[in-house]
Amino acid sequence: MRSTTTPARPSAALDVSDTPQPRVVIDMRRVPFMDSTGINIPLAAHQTVTKVGGWLRLAAPTDSVMRTLEIVGVDTVIDFRETLRQALDS
Repeated sequence: MRSTTTPARPSAALDVSDTPQPRVVIDMRRVPFMDSTGINIPLAAHQTVTKVGGWLRLAAPTDSVMRTLEIVGVDTVIDFRETLRQALDS
């Protein structure tokens, strides 16, 4: 997740206004690094989805990304699953 590939407002990329109780899974397998901009994207998406009664899960974060998310406490706010299959099935 690079700032050059993300919208100016992270929540602008996720329009769930027409979806009752949206369920969103973000596949993190190919994210090797995450800075503060990258951290804000799933947080904004989580806020957008939970406002309308849905949920967001992050699937298969790499070890380095998971450490970053744990350091800043994102793992206490957003649900993580070890694999994409687990995130989709539960």
